[in-house]
Amino acid sequence: MAESRPEKPTPPVVSQVLPMELLVGDRLTDETGEWEVIGRPFMAGGGKTVYVRVQRIGKPAVAQIRIWSGVHERVSVKRASAEEGER
Repeated sequence: MAESRPEKPTPPVVSQVLPMELLVGDRLTDETGEWEVIGRPFMAGGGKTVYVRVQRIGKPAVAQIRIWSGVHERVSVKRASAEEGER
């Protein structure tokens, strides 16, 4: 009889995406800690500025809006799986 191993959750995949390609659930890391995207990104200023709501991991009361003026610069994010980011 073959032993069945419990399925391991897939580790997060680190991706480089444009700010307007961020998805709810993506995780960003910077000098202040790790943040999770909690809202879809939106653009203003003729499409030259991207805004996205994020919250601190483990501290849902700490939320802020992140702003990217260089929408052509890629952002490093962790995603649950690579398939989520493909369209």
